[in-house]
Amino acid sequence: MTASDSAATPPSLPHGLTTHQVLSWRNAIATLFALAGFSFASWVGRIPTVRDTFDASHSEIGVLLFGLAIGSLLGLVVAGKLVERFGARIVVRACVLLFVASLAATAIIIGLVGSFFGAVISLAVFGLAFSTYDVAINLSGTANERLLGRSSMPTLHGFYSLGTMAGAGFGAAAEALHVPLATHLIVVSIIVLITALVVSAFILPERLADPPPNTVEIKIAAGELTAPKLKSVWLEPRTILIGIIVLGMAFAEGSAIDWLALAMVDGYEISNAFGTLIFGVFVTAMTATRFFGVRALDRFGRVPVLRASAGLAAAGLLLVIFSPAVWLAVVGTALWGAGAALGFPVGISAAADDPKRATARVTAVATIAYASTLIGPPMIGVLSDQVGVLNALLLIVVLAIISGLLSPYARELAGRHAYSYIDFSSPGPTSAAVSIATTEMHFVITPEQIEEAQRENERRGLGKFKRKRPGK
Repeated sequence: MTASDSAATPPSLPHGLTTHQVLSWRNAIATLFALAGFSFASWVGRIPTVRDTFDASHSEIGVLLFGLAIGSLLGLVVAGKLVERFGARIVVRACVLLFVASLAATAIIIGLVGSFFGAVISLAVFGLAFSTYDVAINLSGTANERLLGRSSMPTLHGFYSLGTMAGAGFGAAAEALHVPLATHLIVVSIIVLITALVVSAFILPERLADPPPNTVEIKIAAGELTAPKLKSVWLEPRTILIGIIVLGMAFAEGSAIDWLALAMVDGYEISNAFGTLIFGVFVTAMTATRFFGVRALDRFGRVPVLRASAGLAAAGLLLVIFSPAVWLAVVGTALWGAGAALGFPVGISAAADDPKRATARVTAVATIAYASTLIGPPMIGVLSDQVGVLNALLLIVVLAIISGLLSPYARELAGRHAYSYIDFSSPGPTSAAVSIATTEMHFVITPEQIEEAQRENERRGLGKFKRKRPGK
C-alpha cells in the first residue's frame, strides 16, 4: 500500500472493514477490467483471420459484429437485476465462465468447423455474457469508489485500456506468427478464466458501501410508514441526460476503434501500418488520461472535467478532419483520445451517486451508451459513402459538443463539488431547527423523502425548507 492509498482511504470504514480489504477489492476490480480488455482485444485482433477464413466481405463481417452487439444489449437487459439479486461476485464468476467458453467456442466454430451462422450465435452469447460481466464490475467499482472517498472509476477503466493494449499486442503477434485462431483464443480463455476466478474472491458485497438507514427507512422497515412508489429510472431526466452524455463520449471512443485507422489511410493516403500506428497514439492518450484524470476529478469535480473532455475531443476531431498535414492530424488524434477517455467512467460514477438505486441507474446509462455500438459503425459508414470518411467524423464532433453542454447534469450529489442538501428526514436526537442552523454536510435524498420531511416539519410547526446551494 502506498502513501497515496492511505491518504485516499477514509480513516474510519463502516461494517468493520479494513483499509487492506477495501484496497484489495479495488485491485481485484482493476484486474477484472484488464481481463475484459485483454479478452475483447484478443478477438478483435484476429478479425483479419476470420475474414480470410470465410472469404467474407465487409458487410458479412458487419453481420458477425452485429451479432456481438445484439448479445451485448440483451445482457444489459438482465445485468442489473442479476447483480441486485446475487451480488457482483457471483455474477462475475458465472459470466466469466460463459464468456470464455463462448470465446473458445467461436474460435473452434470458425477455425475448425467453418460455420458462419454458428459463429454469429456464439458471438451473441459472448456479447451477452461480456456485457453482463461489464455491468457487474462497474457496479462493484462504484461501490468501492464510495468507500475510498475519491474518484477511482477512470483508473479502473484505464486498466481496461491497458488490457486492450496487451490483447491487441498478443493478437498481433499471433497473427504475425500464423498461430491458429482456435489455439490463440483457447489460451486467452484459460488465462482469463483462472485469473478472474482467483481475484474475484476479493470482491466484497456492494451493500457494505451503502449509508446507514435514516429515520424514514427505519419507519418503513418497522411498518410505520408505507414505502414510496419509485418511478422507473427510465423516467428520470437526470439518468437519461447522463446516458446521453455517456453515449456521446462512448461514440467518440468506439468510432475511433472502428474508423480511425481507415480514415487516416484513406483521408491522408498513408500506409496501413502508419494508420495502425496512429490508432496506437489514440489508445495511448486515452489510457494515460484515464490514469491521471482522477487528480483533475478530485480537484475540479465532474462538470469542468467533462466540459474539458468534450472540448478536447471536438478540437482533436476537427484537427483530424481538416488538418493540412499528417503531423497535425496525429496531434488531433492524441487530443481526441484524451477527450474520449473520461466520459464513460465519469458517467457511470454519476449514475451510481445514490447507492439505493445505483444498480438500475448504472444499467440504464450503460444501455444507452452501448446503443452507440449498434448505431455508430453503420452510421459512420453510410455517411462516409456520401461525404467521405473524414467528413463523416463531424457527427462525432456534434455529439461531443452535446455531451459537454449536458455535463452539469452529471454533477456530484454529495461531496465538496456538489450542491448542498440537508436531510430533514433524519434529524436523529437533534431537532430540525438545530440542524438547519448547524449542519454543513451533504446528503442525498429523494423527492419522496423531501415531501415526507416537509409534512413532518409542518406538524412540528417548523415550516417548509428549501434546498441550499453553495454560496447562498
